Amino acid sequence: MDLFESAGQETTGVPRAWDAAPLAVRMRPAAAEEVLGQEHLLEPGSPLRRLIEPPRPGSLPPSSVVLWGPPGTGKTTLAYLVATSSGRRFVELSAVTAGVKDVRTVIEDARRRLATSSGETVLFIDEVHRFSKTQQDALLPAVENRWVTLMAATTENPSFSVISPLLSRSIMLTLRALTAGDLDALLTRALAEERGLGGKIELAEDAREYLLRLAGGDARKGLTILEAAAGTALEAGAEEITLDAMEQAIDVAAVRYDRAGDQHYDVISAFIKSMRGSDVDAALHYLARMVVAGEDPRFIARRIVIAAAEDVGMADPTALQTAVAAAQAVALIGMPEARIILAEAVVHVASAPKSNAAYTGIDQAIADVRAGKAGPVPAHLRDAHYSGAKDLGHGTEYTYSHDEPHAVARQTYLPEELAEARYYRPTDRGFERTLTERLERVRSLLGR
Repeated sequence: MDLFESAGQETTGVPRAWDAAPLAVRMRPAAAEEVLGQEHLLEPGSPLRRLIEPPRPGSLPPSSVVLWGPPGTGKTTLAYLVATSSGRRFVELSAVTAGVKDVRTVIEDARRRLATSSGETVLFIDEVHRFSKTQQDALLPAVENRWVTLMAATTENPSFSVISPLLSRSIMLTLRALTAGDLDALLTRALAEERGLGGKIELAEDAREYLLRLAGGDARKGLTILEAAAGTALEAGAEEITLDAMEQAIDVAAVRYDRAGDQHYDVISAFIKSMRGSDVDAALHYLARMVVAGEDPRFIARRIVIAAAEDVGMADPTALQTAVAAAQAVALIGMPEARIILAEAVVHVASAPKSNAAYTGIDQAIADVRAGKAGPVPAHLRDAHYSGAKDLGHGTEYTYSHDEPHAVARQTYLPEELAEARYYRPTDRGFERTLTERLERVRSLLGR
């Protein structure tokens, strides 16, 4: 049974989900107040709240919206609320199966209804990024003239996947990934409420913590796993979903992190130190433990980026490029393929020559500034682009570096009291070996 089977007809009230519908469907909120994690979009008077609530006499019609967010954050749930709560006619099209003809049919029907005072039409398009430019173009007149109120959902950045004219006629709303607290509240609700599991079974604490990590901010994924694990436990006559029951249900062995999170921090610490210590095999081992434990791949990617900057630094400047590219690719691709991207970045960072010279250099510079060692900017380096600057001597003795041999001008750059400061001291490892020789020559030409 399709929750939107009444699409194209007037909808009133909140229809009861089919008893055999998936738990994620049965637990969809029946009111805006039940929506978790998206409170920033549901303030009174906000575009989305106005779309969900029934129209009031004399009020302006709601704007078309584009909902952008990760999977399982509630895009379809919000559409469901509009379908069941707003009193507006609701039509759903999937960008996977619908064509231009389907779009035009809905628009023509909406225009006829407006002409006969039969009410507004909300058109929900799931995965709108899959619509071609031609299909999106077909929506423009309807959105422009408010023949329909568009509600489009996408997991991809609309700036790249939705045509500009359509974006400019809509309001883009960004959904946030659900926090562990949001998911925990949802699991508690699903276990207790009659439309969910009705209190038939409990969830062990270690199984709950594992499920929260495995879900990774995706409510649909979390509820799907919970339902599968509950089925396994109930079949065995158990009164509680244990970690073993959950592993059996989803065929994944949990890496056991204790309740206080010590194992989580121990593993990530060992991961970072293994990359720093150039043990590529150990680094891949700890990466595997985090992947199997359901750690957020974006969190892992951020740690690799930090390691590339902090521990590899200028000994191999391309390590940071690899790490940043990996972080972007992980966000784009997601699991399970993201494990390959993470592994490539780990291998690069772990096997690269190491230097923390840039890291220690900036910290020393910051320490001097905080200690009051700043001093005035030398007059010849100050901004000379405003009227009267030259009368103050600003920029008058500045030498343009490109006019000098080797593009290095012999002049002072640091404040006077820091004239002898040396913050960056490159090592003799990797690319920094070349930098050491170059910087010594440059500092000599600068008279330092």
